[in-house]
Amino acid sequence: MSKKEPLIRIRNLEIIGITDEVKVPIINGVDLDLNRGEVLGLIGESGAGKSTLGLAAMGYTRDGCHITGGEVEFDGIDLINASPAVKRQLLGKRIAYVAQSAAASFNPAHRIIRQHSEAPGVHGTMSRGDSEQDAIELYEKLRLPNPDEIGFRYPHQVSGGQLQRAMTAMAMACRPDLIIFDEPTTALDVTTQIEVLASIREIVQQFNTAAIYITHDLAVVAQMADRIKVLLRGDEVEEDATAKMLKSPKEDYTKSLWAVRSFKRDQKPLAKKGDVPVVSLQNVTAAYGKVPVLKDVSFDIHRERTVAVVGESGSGKSTAARCITGLLPPLSGQILNNGEPLPAHYRSRNKDQLRQIQMIYQMADTALNPRMKVGEIIGRPVEFYLGLTGNDKKRKVNRLFEQIELDPAEFANRLPTELSGGQKQRIGIARALAAEPEFIICDEVTSALDQLVAEGILKLLANLQDEMGLAYMFITHDLSTVRAIADEVVVMKDGVVVEQGPKDKMFTPPHHAYTDLLLSSVPEMDEKWLDRLLAERGAENLGDAAVGKMSGN
Repeated sequence: MSKKEPLIRIRNLEIIGITDEVKVPIINGVDLDLNRGEVLGLIGESGAGKSTLGLAAMGYTRDGCHITGGEVEFDGIDLINASPAVKRQLLGKRIAYVAQSAAASFNPAHRIIRQHSEAPGVHGTMSRGDSEQDAIELYEKLRLPNPDEIGFRYPHQVSGGQLQRAMTAMAMACRPDLIIFDEPTTALDVTTQIEVLASIREIVQQFNTAAIYITHDLAVVAQMADRIKVLLRGDEVEEDATAKMLKSPKEDYTKSLWAVRSFKRDQKPLAKKGDVPVVSLQNVTAAYGKVPVLKDVSFDIHRERTVAVVGESGSGKSTAARCITGLLPPLSGQILNNGEPLPAHYRSRNKDQLRQIQMIYQMADTALNPRMKVGEIIGRPVEFYLGLTGNDKKRKVNRLFEQIELDPAEFANRLPTELSGGQKQRIGIARALAAEPEFIICDEVTSALDQLVAEGILKLLANLQDEMGLAYMFITHDLSTVRAIADEVVVMKDGVVVEQGPKDKMFTPPHHAYTDLLLSSVPEMDEKWLDRLLAERGAENLGDAAVGKMSGN
């Protein structure tokens, strides 16, 4: 570690947020030092101040937030008092940021490689042609498929995991001294996550880049960080070297983080022979244009049961959900609801058919209308599907707030921006429940949440299932979530169901080679885990090793 002055030096930083003229403390006197080539992990539950502190290291605060005290220095430059011109010279060139939601961060109207080339062009570090060639080389380092051509696609034409890696490449375009990684693998499946983690670590080491790695995934931060800083409601709880922190955290709060995800519900018995599934996919084949995505997919979901659909990015999980909802009509096969065929396109379905199938989305930030109060968001489907108005509608909305364990008097008149991530996800659940459905698709509903909040959401969904007899299709890449809540598991790869069955059978060897790959890719609370895995698979040929393992070679 360098004995020189740290690249980033923060002292006694204080940040407040102002909502309706009420000052809310966000960061309370936190210190931070970071040297070149060093990775600091920031962890803590939702609302701890992790992202706010990470952005402050760039000399930036979100709208409504204000730095009220302390110092932030980058390579001797005072970022708090620096002029906008000085910050413009630093941001994108010497300091870069990788956001949690790549889909919300790219401009949908421009090709990925054009957006990659923007910062080198603005800062004069490379010509357009050179930056495009450099982008292709970075795509290859980050193990993106078809690196020569993938950058010439639009953001919506690649998977979430691919887009997240493209954003990491874009952050490296000017070879910055500091990168802020804000939950960069949250939306990734476990096999893709391994590749991204390995690539990020390799790039940071190769270019001696300092990094702040913000995450709620303790096993991930264990692989990435040299040191870990724990935050709680804007206060520093403790900081220590990663190995020491993992083995012997000092503070009770840190110990409680280490002990989370204890929730696990018992697997329900299999459906009886002859029971009609709530939803049944029968030999469904689907495509986007001429690109096949689902290939002869079949599985059933019964009342009061949860079927987890797992697989890596691009496996067809979300496409199957789009077919069920009628957003993507299948090319062949059919979807049954309680034994009756559903029209392929949602526009051909009647209101009751639409009502029966609802969805909870992965990113509550982008799924809720930011201009509507959350009481109105929940009230719209109450009125549309149930025909309730006036006091009847208000009573129903209040009941829904109670079901998601939020006080309507406190929350109904808030905007989504005034809620935490976990609270926003609860609003998404209430909106789905408002239609009184019998089947709900949960699309990565806990992936963007810290582990304490995620456990609360899983318990809530389990309680609602027991109370209302709901059937769930749970799309997830988090196998700990599968263990916690699923009754049955469907494993998909490249649009094909490779294995399916009861949860206890799926987690008991022998497995299909691809299922075995998924299980072996779940990070462990051991700072040497990623090193061991890369050594086993071959760090330089990680993709080839994975393919070989999947095919049984």
